[in-house]
Amino acid sequence: MQEQNKFRKLGCSECAEGCALDFDFTMAFQPIVDIRNGTIFSHEALVRGHGDLPAGAVFERVNDENRYQFDQTCRVKAIELASKLGIDCYLNINFLPTAVYRPELCIRTTLDAAQRFGFPRERIIFEFTEVDRVEDPEHLLSIVNYYRHLGFMTAIDDFGAGYSGLNMLADTPTDIIKLDMNLIRDIDTDPTRQAIVRGVVQICQELGIRIIAEGVETRDELLALEQQGIELIQGFCFARPAYEALAEIPAQLLPPR
Repeated sequence: MQEQNKFRKLGCSECAEGCALDFDFTMAFQPIVDIRNGTIFSHEALVRGHGDLPAGAVFERVNDENRYQFDQTCRVKAIELASKLGIDCYLNINFLPTAVYRPELCIRTTLDAAQRFGFPRERIIFEFTEVDRVEDPEHLLSIVNYYRHLGFMTAIDDFGAGYSGLNMLADTPTDIIKLDMNLIRDIDTDPTRQAIVRGVVQICQELGIRIIAEGVETRDELLALEQQGIELIQGFCFARPAYEALAEIPAQLLPPR
């Protein structure tokens, strides 16, 4: 309760300006490609230090005292940059469930930023990871349900790499799952990974959930995933994250439209 009271003292504008953060950061963007038609489905906003420092240099400064402000500032920076860069598809923003004390209050900064920078909120996809142990599944469910109620899509990031796995999928309705790169690596030659991904694809088809394969690096991995029926691809095979910019994908890498 003391934490919640502290958060209530901060207005939306203060959160937008990174109030209580003693460090600054920015974003890089990596495209997610729809290989059915060779178009960009979405761009994921990824935390970077200034000068294109890796995300780890930023995250090592995040702690229990500033986690809320960091999460809120990430959203605002992602939306502001996406608007400046003219992103006209979906925008994937990662959020920290442990930084959201009440979803109906903590979403205000996001809604304000979308309106202020003219970015359509229906294009925002919120990603939450299953890598961190979820201590309060009901709290996570309340966040996801509220976001979906407002018209946002949600995605489970790093699916297959964390603690919950299929339990999280069963307990937390979502629109998209992102297959962890460790499931993707060498899938073209690994029958075990092929079988696991094939099973996940079947489950998601029955539940009406879309799949993004992340961390795809080689053409052979891409072809193996396409054979599995996966249409949304993210990874170095198309483009690395672009620092405060949109990555250019060589035309020869894109499937014909």
